[in-house]
Parts: sequence; structure tokens; C-alpha cells
Amino acid sequence: MENVDHRRILFIKPSSLGDIVHALPTLAALRRRFPQAHIAWLVKRQWAGLLERVEGLDRVWAVGPGIAGWLSEIPRLHAERFDLAVDLQGLFRSACLARLAGCPERVGFANGREGSPWFYTHQVAVPTPEMHAVDRYLLAAEALGAARPETPQFQFKMAPADREQVSAVLSQAGVRDGSPWVAMNVSARWPTKRWPEEYFAAVAGRLHQEGAGPVVLIGGPDDRADAQRVKTLVKTFSIIDVTGLTPLGLLPALLQSASVLLTNDSGPMHVAAAVGTPVVALFGPTSPVRTGPYGKGHRVLTHPLPCSPCFSRRCTNAIERECLTGIEPAQVAEAVLGRLAFKVRT
Repeated sequence: MENVDHRRILFIKPSSLGDIVHALPTLAALRRRFPQAHIAWLVKRQWAGLLERVEGLDRVWAVGPGIAGWLSEIPRLHAERFDLAVDLQGLFRSACLARLAGCPERVGFANGREGSPWFYTHQVAVPTPEMHAVDRYLLAAEALGAARPETPQFQFKMAPADREQVSAVLSQAGVRDGSPWVAMNVSARWPTKRWPEEYFAAVAGRLHQEGAGPVVLIGGPDDRADAQRVKTLVKTFSIIDVTGLTPLGLLPALLQSASVLLTNDSGPMHVAAAVGTPVVALFGPTSPVRTGPYGKGHRVLTHPLPCSPCFSRRCTNAIERECLTGIEPAQVAEAVLGRLAFKVRT
């Protein structure tokens, strides 16, 4: 397949936020390999705003929720006459869609789930599960003749309008334009990924004492309740909260303006790393080797246990979430202060 000059490429990675960010270097590598190709990215509608800020795409193909949303797109996809589908989702639904869309060449991973490899015309071997998702996805680009980049590229388009909107939101919340500030993401999709809210509050208090700059809670509309609980635990000062005030498409500009992000294992963590903002990440049930913040300048804190990483949404340990509760707030505060100094030096 390396010598085929594909002209119309369907890139399939519908979710979730972190996984979409991990796939951006593969898109960039394919764009370099096929500079004249039309590339469309099939994504769930809730994440489309992020991809609209990505270089190298000719179309963001947003699909509605559920199987009905997928099935409704098949006739339109078939009419586009894509000659190649790159399925990075690796599930029955995504692989079947590539086949039903009429793509004659379909690339996916040999270890894909739910029988998805049966739908591929070319299966990409994954040498080990202990590799970062960014590097694993790039194997698909290499199979298509793309050169592995020395430094994987996360190519966001930072529009002036996005920066202006972010600046307006922060200014209205009390963050002076251009001043350093610490972003704090206290939410995560899995309950087992969540560091205790009282620990986040303790770190916020320590950072305030150290003069680290405003501490700003970030997140989407669904994260407001989590942010509010942390706010009520901070007694000595008013923590700033912009949770739910910035649409997903503004997240790259928002996090690029931060000095550092403190976060659970989450989608915003990967966006921050992609735009070059230092990250302090708290990992318990998941593996930083596979899905930690990508690149240099980040800190991952863990409390190793025999059962971690368990990759489970339900904790069965005698001490619930001990892999996270064993990470002390003082340790985390020092890591954040260290990343602030790192950003100043760089």
C-alpha cells in the first residue's frame, strides 16, 4: 500500500477527546504523505468543534449519536467515493462503516476489538500494548508509506478570535490579560480516575500561599458540579471558576494561555500537552505509558499498587481508590510549582 497515491481518505476516529488528540500526529503524517488528497475526519458531533481548529483537514464529518446517527451517514459517505479508510477506532461499528461506505482500501489494527480486523484489507500489527497511543496510531501512517516524524505534530489553528474570546472570559473572571495562571481540571469520566476534591482544594490553597498566580477551575458544562464542590472546600480565598464558560473549540487556546495544568487523567490533559502547556497529571487505574501526557516537560504522579493499573471503572481494592488517595497534596503542589518554574525557564 506504500506506493498507492490515495486521493480521497476517510479518517475514522469518532471519540473520545483524548483519543482524538492522540490521533492528530497521524493525520499530520498522512497529510505530508498525501499532500493533494481530500481528507475527511468522521467524528461524533460533540467533538467536532475541536477538529475545526486542526490543520490538514478538508472536512470534519460530524455524526449524530447512536447507531441511527451512524447508519444515516452511510449513503452520503458512499457517494463521496473515498478510496481509503483509516480506522483508528478499531471497533465493529467503525470498521463496518468503512466497509459499507464503499472504501476499497481499509486500514486498521490487527488487534482491533469486536471482530473489526475482519473488515480491513490491510491489518497493522501492534508490537506491544505498552506503547503510547500517539505512537501506536502512527503505525497506521507508516503502513501507508508516511515517514515517522522525529517529533509528532499536533497542528492546531489558533485563530485570533479564539484567543480574544478566551482573554475576555478570563478577564471577566478576574485573570489579568497576559498574567500567569494555573488551570485545574478536577473532573474525569471514570469515578476511579478522580483524585479527591478535598485534595485539589488543599493544593489550590498552597498555590495561593506561594503566589503562583490565580488558580482557575476549567471544564465543560457537565463538570460544573465537581468544580462547585471544590470551590466550597476552599476557605481562605476565592478560587476562580470558568467551568462551562468556554466551548470545546476554545479549549486549545484556553490551555495554551495557562502556565500549567493540574489534572486527573482526562481529555483536557491531552489538549494541554498538545499545545505545549506543562501538565501535572494524577494517574491511578490507567497507564501513563499508554495514555500519559505526551512529550517533554510534564509530571505524572502515581501511588503504585499491585493492582494498578487495573483499567477499571470500578475499584475493588480494600481501600477505595488507594492508587490515587495515596498521592499527597503536598507532593502535587511541589510538582505544580516545579512546572511553573520550568515554563519560566523555557
